Amino acid sequence: MRIKSQADFFSGVMFAVVGGAFAVGSTTYTVGSGARMGPGYFPLMLGILLATLGAAIMFQALVVETADGDPIGKWAWKPLAFVLGANLAFGVLLGGLPSIGVPAMGLILAIYALTIISSMAGAHFKLRDVLILATVLAVGSYIAFIWALKLQIQVWPTFVSG
Repeated sequence: MRIKSQADFFSGVMFAVVGGAFAVGSTTYTVGSGARMGPGYFPLMLGILLATLGAAIMFQALVVETADGDPIGKWAWKPLAFVLGANLAFGVLLGGLPSIGVPAMGLILAIYALTIISSMAGAHFKLRDVLILATVLAVGSYIAFIWALKLQIQVWPTFVSG
């Protein structure tokens, strides 16, 4: 059988693999039942749903002829590096790296770093627009996680908040 849409087929493979990995990984936790859910129930159901969606996308890519069925292009290394780097910077800034002496910088600075670094992955970068977006995300995150949910997350660096 010939692949009629390579982009759809390989995205379906990605969904199926990630969903399958989540489903298998969630079985190490107590799954429980629908009436009494354990910590592994939601990742198991989400993994099964994602794997099923991936299988459906792969099937459609094999059956339905599309106009853009050309082979997929090269990897976009620059956006991939910026997005992965932004997530890594967010984690390091939010929690710090105590093993090598890097202190936690807090939620607000981590969100600003995440937004600025990840926005460099795109073709257009306007610092003013990125700073506005980072401010909206930081304020929204503060309201949602600190104020509404009352999570104990460090908001500011230690040298600022004391």
